[in-house]
Amino acid sequence: MRYLTAGESHGKQLTTIVEGVPAQMPLLTEDINQSLSRRQKGHGRGKRMQIEKDLVDITSGVRHGKTLGSPISLVVHNDDFKHWEDIMGADPIETDQKIRRTITRPRPGHADLNGALKYGHRDIRNILERSSARETAARVAAGAIAKTLLKHLGIEIVGYVKEIAGIVAEDQEQLSVRGRQQIADGSPVRVLDKQVEGPMIQAIDDAKQVGDSIGGVCEVYVEGMPAGVGSYVHYDRKLDSRIAGSVVSINAFKGVEFGIGFEAAKRNGSQVHDEIAWNEEKGYYRTTNRLGGFEGGMTTGMPIVVKGVMKPIPTLMKRPLTSVDIDTKEPFKATVERSDACAVPAASVVMEHVVAFELAKALTEQFTNDQFAKLKEAIEAYREEIRCF
Repeated sequence: MRYLTAGESHGKQLTTIVEGVPAQMPLLTEDINQSLSRRQKGHGRGKRMQIEKDLVDITSGVRHGKTLGSPISLVVHNDDFKHWEDIMGADPIETDQKIRRTITRPRPGHADLNGALKYGHRDIRNILERSSARETAARVAAGAIAKTLLKHLGIEIVGYVKEIAGIVAEDQEQLSVRGRQQIADGSPVRVLDKQVEGPMIQAIDDAKQVGDSIGGVCEVYVEGMPAGVGSYVHYDRKLDSRIAGSVVSINAFKGVEFGIGFEAAKRNGSQVHDEIAWNEEKGYYRTTNRLGGFEGGMTTGMPIVVKGVMKPIPTLMKRPLTSVDIDTKEPFKATVERSDACAVPAASVVMEHVVAFELAKALTEQFTNDQFAKLKEAIEAYREEIRCF
């Protein structure tokens, strides 16, 4: 499985093409729309989310509620495009409009300057329109297909918030995926620990009041992945490596850890590694899950626990940082674009779908089959094989 996205933040639409989904897998438009709706929620979102109501249009690859095995095309229209048609349209426009909308002051922490240097654009809008969190709607659409595949294979996944602005939620290890999902979906900041929900909301409001932004940590939790998915043989087949790469590819994500993560550097080995046990019902399992469901680039069969660190959004509404105008080379305050004070709750949904796609991709590679029913049979047979190993 693989996917490509296309589209700009204020362009006509976002397009996703997903390839490699097995034929005859049940897939409904509502499955994708539900995920898109979850991405738009969360305390701290900006006015853009009041404009857009993301709904997917499946234009190929699905017929009568089942996949065909051919590429699946997904379109999410940008309602705000009607206000930007002269600026973002494909056809040439008048010179005075170009000057009116040209951006020459790059924002520190954004792709603005590096993108302008790489592609030679004198108008930084050409960079920021693509390097925008708006693109994550297309990635969530692709991930929703992956989540559907995982669900039919008995694998469940959820993303939520672990930390905002230094306020850390307590672990809720006793909760299942469904329990975590229910609590997260009912929280304005998608946090499982109700004790920190209020302080997190206040921190977001405080940042918004002074025109600043704050970041945090998201966590994704997965149940039902069989052991041995991925590989130790080559670096590019290690599944945890693929997941880490996909997470830091999300806009503003700067770090990843599995299980106890960086805490492992402070502990002795006896307090890091997970002891192995066996019983007739489970087969092999670990008595703890400090490594977050991975050893040697492969799944252990334990829940997958992965965290992603999101830095504050670089657009500062009232406190823009100093930058340099690329035309005059004079110092100026950076450009201000419509943005969020905190996007960590929404980012946890994006991370959930990005991880889901990597898991689905790994399963379809390891248990290759063009028909979904046969893929499911192969995975079920493998589960039984390793249980009796």
